[in-house]
Amino acid sequence: MTIFWQLIRAYVKIGLFGFGGGYAMLSLVQNEVVGHGWITEQTFTDIVAVSQMTPGPIGINSATYIGYAAPASVNPELSAVWWGLLGSCVATLAVVLPSFFLVLYSSHFIRRHQDSGVIKAIFSGLRPVVVGLIASAAILLMNGPNFNPNNINWQLITNIIICIAAFCLVFFRIPWRG
Repeated sequence: MTIFWQLIRAYVKIGLFGFGGGYAMLSLVQNEVVGHGWITEQTFTDIVAVSQMTPGPIGINSATYIGYAAPASVNPELSAVWWGLLGSCVATLAVVLPSFFLVLYSSHFIRRHQDSGVIKAIFSGLRPVVVGLIASAAILLMNGPNFNPNNINWQLITNIIICIAAFCLVFFRIPWRG
């Protein structure tokens, strides 16, 4: 049963400190789940890819899968489907509930003080932090299995060209119509 308490502790921490959405919290998620030995770094990269393809937020999708896989990875006796489903529910609820309660209580406070200079300064300060967290997630995914210099393919080159083109469109404010 300790694995479920570990899942709760890890995902409540992720839910509390994962500002900026799913991509911004990827480095925190990786530190928790790979650090506990629930999954490998390669499996984490695969989970991120699958979580991007499935509908819904990436943080919740990855919590559901990791919660399913964690009990069996820690204790082979917990490899039954029921333990995996319990782990999925525990991890998903643990990652969602802190954000739910923070939004619920802070929305009342922010609504009352929305014209305050302090509130405006807080939101202005959070913008570059979120950009940094998303950049951290991008660097995190540039690991050996994803970027092997001996295995450069057309998809990597295409992605680099698209990123450079998007950067140029935004940076130089080039008008574009789709």
